[in-house]
Amino acid sequence: MQIALAPMEGLVDNILRDVLTRVGGIDWCVTEFIRVSDRVLPASTYRKLAPELFLGARTAAGTPLRVQLLGSDPACLADNAAFACTLGAPVIDLNFGCPAKTVNKSRGGAVLLKEPELLHAIVREVRRAVPASIPVTAKMRLGFEHKDGALDCARALAEGGASQIVVHARTKVEGYKPPAHWEWVARVQDVVAVPVFANGEIWTLDDWQRCREISGVKDIMLGRGLVACPDLARQIAAVRAGQQVSVMSWGELQPLLADFWLQARRKLSPRYAPGRLKQWLAMLTRSYPEATELFNLLRRENDCLRIDALLGIDMPVSQPYQQVSA
Repeated sequence: MQIALAPMEGLVDNILRDVLTRVGGIDWCVTEFIRVSDRVLPASTYRKLAPELFLGARTAAGTPLRVQLLGSDPACLADNAAFACTLGAPVIDLNFGCPAKTVNKSRGGAVLLKEPELLHAIVREVRRAVPASIPVTAKMRLGFEHKDGALDCARALAEGGASQIVVHARTKVEGYKPPAHWEWVARVQDVVAVPVFANGEIWTLDDWQRCREISGVKDIMLGRGLVACPDLARQIAAVRAGQQVSVMSWGELQPLLADFWLQARRKLSPRYAPGRLKQWLAMLTRSYPEATELFNLLRRENDCLRIDALLGIDMPVSQPYQQVSA
C-alpha cells in the first residue's frame, strides 16, 4: 500500500509539502502542476515550483517528489518531461484532472477527458521521451460532465504507458462536492492492469476504511483531508502496520504551523504571506477547535510582526526575513 500527497495548485507548494511530509506516513508527493504550452520551460520555472529537484528530488524529510506537467500538446509535453528528467525528476506525472475553469479553457486538465485518443497520445509521447527507468504516471477524474467515458480514459492512459493512475472519484462538473464515487475506482481498476489510486473525500480513518472497502484498491492519494488533518497519513500508516494510532495534538502541531509561517515569510512578500497562513489555518479548523480560535484572531490581521507575536515567534532584528515578491 502507498499513501501519496496530492498536488493541489495554489495550496500544496514546497512549504506545505515540507511540513506535511515531516509529520510522516506519506510515501511520495507531487508538485503543483507545471503548465506547458508551446516551449520547453527554463530551469528557473522548475526551481520555483519544484525546488526539491535541486535537493535530490526529496523533501527535507526524505519523501520522494514527482513532477507534474499539464498541457495538451503531446510533443511539447514530451520535450518538457525529458528536460525535467535531466533536472532530476524521478517520476513524471500528467494532470488530466484539474477542474479549474481557466485551466480547462486553455485546453488543460479535466477537459481533456473528452478526448481519450489525445490522452493516449500524450502519455505515449511522454513515455517515449523519458528514460525507460523513469515511470510516467497520470491523474484523472471520472469525466468532464458525465462518467460514461471514464473507463475509456483509463484504458487510454494505461495503454499509452502510464504505470499508475490516480482517480479523483468525481467528474469535473461535480468539482469537490461530496460524495466521491469510490465504486467507480473499482470499475477503473477492473479494466486496467496498472495500480489505481483512490482519491477524494478521505478526511478520516473511517473514510479511508470505507473507501478501501468500496473501491477495492489499497493505494490512496490524500488531498484536502491531509491538509486539514496533517497526521491523517500517519494514522492510516499505523493501522496498515498494525500499530497503535496516535493523534497529533494542537500542541504538537503548533511548531509546524510556526515553521510554515516562517518559511512563508521568507518566500513571500509581506503582502502575500499572511494569506498563505490563513489559507492553511482555515482548513485546519475542520480538525482543531484551537485553529478556529487562532483563525478568528488572524482573520483581519495583515501585519507580519503582529502575526509573529500571535504565533509566539520572536525573530531577532539582526536576522530579517528575506522578502521576495510573490
